[in-house]
Amino acid sequence: MAVETQLNDVDIQAVGTLVAAIREDATKARTTWAAHVRWQGGFRSEARVRGFAPTASDEPPALGGGDSAANPVEQLLSALGNCLAVGYAANATVAGIAIDRLTIDLKGDIDLRVFLGLAEGHAGFDTISANVHIESSAPRADIEALHAKVVRSSPVGHTLGNAVPVDVRLD
Repeated sequence: MAVETQLNDVDIQAVGTLVAAIREDATKARTTWAAHVRWQGGFRSEARVRGFAPTASDEPPALGGGDSAANPVEQLLSALGNCLAVGYAANATVAGIAIDRLTIDLKGDIDLRVFLGLAEGHAGFDTISANVHIESSAPRADIEALHAKVVRSSPVGHTLGNAVPVDVRLD
């Protein structure tokens, strides 16, 4: 079903214009995203993205921070949840599915020994789980198909789920 009107507060016309442009010229699909992070002292920093207000970061007191903002691993979970939410909104709209309510609860487990220098090994999340709750009048089979499509196409989900080269250089 092709949706040509506003649904789920998604501007489907803008998305359609992008899809058409990429179909016409595949090079338009290649994008680069960037952030600039500046240390603020202690464990505080701020990230600037495009023209938006900075996003603060800090650590909780148990990790020596001032607890003034979400820490980086919480922001990573938030990024995954936000990416999934975009995927649900976009794909539901294209499919003509009205979403009444969408919530995503995420959590992950980290063993702090490597971060604290007490052990060698994997410093990141051991596992990440996301529980998605969608309220919609659409049939359950349509919601399940939507869910499968979103999981298959989430850029942040794929980045976290696959080995992605990370090159951190010192100037």
